[in-house]
Amino acid sequence: MGKGPESDASAKIIAAVLDLLDAEGYEAVQLRAVAAHAHVSLAKIYRLFPTRDELIIAALEQWMQVNTYAEVTVPGEDESVRDCLNRMLRTVFEPWERNPRMLEAYHYARTGPGGERLDSQGLAAVLPAAAVALRDLDPGYLHDLGLILGNMVLALIGRFATGALPSTEILPTLERTVYRLTADNTAEAARARPS
Repeated sequence: MGKGPESDASAKIIAAVLDLLDAEGYEAVQLRAVAAHAHVSLAKIYRLFPTRDELIIAALEQWMQVNTYAEVTVPGEDESVRDCLNRMLRTVFEPWERNPRMLEAYHYARTGPGGERLDSQGLAAVLPAAAVALRDLDPGYLHDLGLILGNMVLALIGRFATGALPSTEILPTLERTVYRLTADNTAEAARARPS
């Protein structure tokens, strides 16, 4: 959005949602509470964000852009695939470890209406850097790596959101997964590299 009253109202509403998510969690984001917190009318919220889902997704997109994706960078020339993947995972998950209610909100929002936007945002932020690190891998290995890591990420976040796993266990589990996928398959992973 551009400058002006609509942009100011939108920013206040998003800030209110982020405050509620951080302080009280996903269920606390009720439109009346947001309106009161942002000092705007319900009509203004509905005009800018037609549904609660849309509102939460917009807030999470902003939070993730600033906190989880802003520091994703391409790998250094001498950085191994394992080191690059682990660095990117740390970049994305360390902010969520410090803000577990945001991770919980992410889980519930991405599984609801419009949640694919959050997945798309993450892929758009991470894939350019990952593509550099993974460019020389065998395509079949690369496909399997993406499938396994993607499913592990979603499963671990889901276990966290249901209370079965502390948020601080997600990153170490993913790092062990990356180690197993890269260390135990070095010859397979390097097959496509020129001699």
